[in-house]
Amino acid sequence: MQIGVETSKAVDQRRVFVVDEDEVTRAVLQFMLHDEIETHELVSPDEAFEKGQDWLKPDLVLLGISWIQKNGVGVLSAFNKAYPGVRILIVCGKDEEKLAVEAMQAGAHGAIVKPLTIEAVRKKVDTVLGRGGAAPLVQLNII
Repeated sequence: MQIGVETSKAVDQRRVFVVDEDEVTRAVLQFMLHDEIETHELVSPDEAFEKGQDWLKPDLVLLGISWIQKNGVGVLSAFNKAYPGVRILIVCGKDEEKLAVEAMQAGAHGAIVKPLTIEAVRKKVDTVLGRGGAAPLVQLNII
């Protein structure tokens, strides 16, 4: 199903890794993005590093805040070392914004704060990847 997809974005050759312990959040983000950009759901940073070994390097990582809670902001440098030039957005709830700010001070490029909406997620991804304006959407609150 395609929701407000702009053709130029649907053929974009870049890819996104969604790395989050929460299966629902991963699935929702993958659903919101897969029509416009190649999107892969991954449970852990280790799985992301393994998947990106050869040709499948991400341009953007949507990193669940739980990985920063468990491993500290050093996980950001691990992504930057594995994938030079990768952009990183932290996915968090409103009550976790303080830690997300610390992550941004340590090199993350922004945050996506729940509740997630298709319009907000696509706009943030487009902005961080330097892609043009998004097609108009009807706002759908998913989670």
